[in-house]
Amino acid sequence: MSIVAKRLSAIQPSPTIAVSQKARDLAAAGRDVISLGAGEPDFDTPQHIIDAAKQALDDGKTRYTAVNGVPELLDAIIAKFKRDNDLDYTRDEIHVSCGGKPVIFNAMMASLDPGDEVIVPAPYWVSYPDIAVLFEGKPVIVDCPKESNFKLTPQQLEAAITPKTKWLILNSPSNPTGSGYTEADLKALAEVLMRHPQVWVFTDDIYEHLVYDDFEFKTIAQVAPELKSRTVTMNGMSKAYCMTGWRVGFAGAPAELVKAMTKVQSQSITHTAAVSQFAAIAALNGPHDFIAKNNAIFKERRDLVVSMLNQANGLSCATPEGAFYVYPSCEGVIGKKTPAGNVIKNDEDFVTELLEAEGVAAVHGEAFGLSPHFRISYATGTDLLEDACTRIQRFCGSLSS
Repeated sequence: MSIVAKRLSAIQPSPTIAVSQKARDLAAAGRDVISLGAGEPDFDTPQHIIDAAKQALDDGKTRYTAVNGVPELLDAIIAKFKRDNDLDYTRDEIHVSCGGKPVIFNAMMASLDPGDEVIVPAPYWVSYPDIAVLFEGKPVIVDCPKESNFKLTPQQLEAAITPKTKWLILNSPSNPTGSGYTEADLKALAEVLMRHPQVWVFTDDIYEHLVYDDFEFKTIAQVAPELKSRTVTMNGMSKAYCMTGWRVGFAGAPAELVKAMTKVQSQSITHTAAVSQFAAIAALNGPHDFIAKNNAIFKERRDLVVSMLNQANGLSCATPEGAFYVYPSCEGVIGKKTPAGNVIKNDEDFVTELLEAEGVAAVHGEAFGLSPHFRISYATGTDLLEDACTRIQRFCGSLSS
């Protein structure tokens, strides 16, 4: 009899992490590989944040803290929500964990009963459905194709809600598409949600500050204050602040749910590393000018990648409003053959053959719930991106009918 719990058979290892690891393994074996699979900024953590962490170590900030974080961090998060989102929270309405994923984990574990439904618009970040399944929830996947800019419509939301619906998960700007919900989009969804008081909203705002052109970020509790009492507004330090390895995520939510999430965390990770908490305080309270500088570079990279992918035979790539991903369609190459005679039957075949032929690692669209697409992260050097896109063009040009 296997020692492994049966519940694990219902989920898969993270596909994005798997692609990044495969690329590392191939590179270690001597292959020339460009990995475009990781959702991680290639910029260093800003120096003032590092300096604050060093100072915290020198000051002996190396011991256990409260499960939900030190008071100074809670206050910095409260100030952030007020400054950026015009949302008012108190300390007992703030939850802090080791990154955004544990915040989602804690919220779902604290709230889901067997059979509760979680509406997940697709394409989705790969972990949303599996986290729901782990706690005996039922993901309700709603396809949001490129024709709707990969966004959930009010009509789709209304059709997906049942008496068993517990959560709607929203992610804007989105991983994997970079699409963002406008204020009008969110108000329209809020009108539907007001008719269904049993439905809570979990909004993943981790890419809040990574927006381009004239897109203006809003979060749903901001544009529909009447939903704040049943909304978890999640954010974190990893993307805009270039702090992926520091592992700090946080959320504002009703005190009853925060208390339950903290109870869960008290029996698992206990708390975020003390030194990371003090680094996060410096990041939230300190200068933010580096974000605009980084965004200007990201925008240049986005424009380069979109242009070059749209010049590849059989690919079509929309221009995203935010984050650092593109989600091109590879529908035009499905059914074609590689020079070796292999038929590309789906998007997983496409990324597999691309990696084998040209050493470019991307993530297939099926992992995010919507095919035939693939995801590319442009959070890497511009020269590497240009090289990778040239290889993709060459690969697509080598395919035959």
